[in-house]
Amino acid sequence: MFDIIKKEELNTTVIKMDIKAPLIANKAKPGQFIILRVNKDGERIPLTIADHDLINGTITIIFQVVGATTLLLSKLRVGDQLSDLVGPLGNPSQLDNLKRVIIVGGGVGSAIAYPLAKALHEQGCEVTVILGFRNKELVILEDSFKQVCDNLAIMTDDGSYQEKGLVTNKLAEILDIDTKYDEVITIGPLIMMKYVALLTKKYQVKTIVSMNPIMIDGTGMCGGCRLRVNEQTVFACVDGPDFDGHQVDFDEAIKRSKMYSDFEHHQYDDTCNLFSKEVE
Repeated sequence: MFDIIKKEELNTTVIKMDIKAPLIANKAKPGQFIILRVNKDGERIPLTIADHDLINGTITIIFQVVGATTLLLSKLRVGDQLSDLVGPLGNPSQLDNLKRVIIVGGGVGSAIAYPLAKALHEQGCEVTVILGFRNKELVILEDSFKQVCDNLAIMTDDGSYQEKGLVTNKLAEILDIDTKYDEVITIGPLIMMKYVALLTKKYQVKTIVSMNPIMIDGTGMCGGCRLRVNEQTVFACVDGPDFDGHQVDFDEAIKRSKMYSDFEHHQYDDTCNLFSKEVE
């Protein structure tokens, strides 16, 4: 069993948790993820390791309440335990020898971007970060990013905070002036990563995307996380989660991501009704 040591609400739908998992904390590297179950009858969901603490033996996860399992997870309190937690899974992000990098994060994807920015900053890389949110109320981790990057731009769809516009607007603005970056790393909604990759391809800047499709076992056996990259089938859990953004078939990935939408909505509604009855 894995104890929840700390819990914090970053906004109305995004929650940060520190979980006691010393063996995982000892091995975790930026870009890797865990798979957890809230209880013994629950589904397995992947979540990126947002941070880890070797001294306290904890890992940090940041998640958005979007489905039944994340709703159940959000109801746990400090002192409660998770049924299962396995990791670290996936290949660590390849950050060696990078000197100048732009990181583009969208929404809760910013949580996945943070450990990369932190690791790059610690190795002396010049890090520019662009974060996109729908509005001011959804902005997360701003202070954390300020400590690990040289330049930070926050974009909001409605202009309620910092600059109005999309992350691709700011990225184009930067690349119009200077394209001498080793990489652009982008993490967030599929549609955002697609258009970031299309933009950087025009500027001929290498682009890495972090893919987080449906996963079950995390070992490549179930095939649920398969993607088309460079016209070949790969599995995000064992071949990724990082891939060359200019080679990913985003249209297929987006289509596959919607396959279970109706089922997920029903499960979420059923879980909400369950909690409502408990309150009554």
